[in-house]
Amino acid sequence: MFARGCRRSLTRTDIDTNQILADLTSWRFILRLVNRIQFSAALFRYIESHVFAQFRREGEMSKQQHLCPLGFTNQLFAAGSHICQIYSDDDERIHSSLGFLESGLKNGEKTACFNRERNDSALAERLAQHGLSLPSLTESKALTMAETSEVYFLDGCFSPERMLGRLQQFYEDSVSEGFTAARVIGEMIVEIRAMKGGDRLMEYESRVSLQMRTYPVTAVCQYDANAFDGATIMQVLKVHPLMVIRGTVVHNPYFVPPEEYLKQFQAN
Repeated sequence: MFARGCRRSLTRTDIDTNQILADLTSWRFILRLVNRIQFSAALFRYIESHVFAQFRREGEMSKQQHLCPLGFTNQLFAAGSHICQIYSDDDERIHSSLGFLESGLKNGEKTACFNRERNDSALAERLAQHGLSLPSLTESKALTMAETSEVYFLDGCFSPERMLGRLQQFYEDSVSEGFTAARVIGEMIVEIRAMKGGDRLMEYESRVSLQMRTYPVTAVCQYDANAFDGATIMQVLKVHPLMVIRGTVVHNPYFVPPEEYLKQFQAN
């Protein structure tokens, strides 16, 4: 009903922006959106160009630094951008991962990818199309691939401090090894809820946004909308300043600055 009403309103010049903003602030709409409920392409273009335009202008003015292509969108973002991707089918996740890694490697960046299951053959085929060799890239330390559990759950527990230390080291290695920048894309798995320390996941994500200011690793964090519940997805949105919607990266109106979020987290 919402999408049909908006399609009709887009044919007129008197679009009610306030009503669209009010609809967007509904958490139910966001959850339907990230679960890939089909909605009007015209509506999405309107939202992207009008509602989020002011956020993008502010970001462009405040981040005068190295800009990076992400591979799955034509947009450029500052190194150190922290992005969440809420996906609902594995093809979407794989497409984003391959594009993200390929663009980083072509841009001379140090890259890493963490997934539930490694898919070396698909990446090797994608890279070969552009004259890049997967074995050569891993040998030169330009590319690191691992399973999520190997990276996040050492000894069966999750430690934000250990992961933040690894991110910092990854950035410092990229500098000392002569790479132009550093990027990571990782798939979070639902098993973290049963892990020791798993209740600190959102604390970790918020602290990542803080750390990126000093150690700017461009990061995309992937969450399966079919595996994580709605309450968790809302928390994911709160700790990522940028989000992927249908292949486009937009500034996230639900983002809570880490200083404020961490204060609330500690109080609870």
